Amino acid sequence: MTTTGVRRFRTIVVESQPIIGKALCHLLGGDREIEVISDARSLDEASVAVHQPDLLLIDMDGCDASFDDTIAACREASAGTRIIVLTSHAVPQVMQRCLACKIDGYVVKDISPGELMRACKTVARGENYFDARVAGGLLRRITAERPAEDELSLRESEIVRLIANGLSNREIGDRLYLSEKTVKNHISRIFSKLQLTARTQVAIYAIRQGIA
Repeated sequence: MTTTGVRRFRTIVVESQPIIGKALCHLLGGDREIEVISDARSLDEASVAVHQPDLLLIDMDGCDASFDDTIAACREASAGTRIIVLTSHAVPQVMQRCLACKIDGYVVKDISPGELMRACKTVARGENYFDARVAGGLLRRITAERPAEDELSLRESEIVRLIANGLSNREIGDRLYLSEKTVKNHISRIFSKLQLTARTQVAIYAIRQGIA
């Protein structure tokens, strides 16, 4: 928290190419809510353990084959750190691999600077951000295994609709006169029933089912 009362999210940027890394740091550091505390060429769980950042932005393309293990180690080193992956891979299989690592955001590199900033702040604040184009492909991959929509309760269907409309957990609670904790519990059950892992996937599901 700064003296002006604006929280600054302490961020580590991991990018194997120095010039791109510096550009990312310049972009993120220009926002009053982001404080870039480290600009690294490779992902190092020891550094994550020392700094305990709020946000870890990592370019997956520059990582070696141990990406999954390293992400898991970072999770152990700093459980509160939110992780967002930047990649050129706009394919569902890669997103699914990242989701298995329990990352919080997935951004494809053709994103605009402004949208990247929004994605980083969304993830840092505790929400998820997944590229809708890739999430849609992933959703289609699991459609055959997904339970029918009528397995959702009326309340759960209503929450799905509000998620698709872009409301946060707090806003959903205000709208339905529920506590934020109750909303989170409903969303957890929705994820389980629909076999989904992200709000973006729920939004796509709602649109496809005509709930939104």
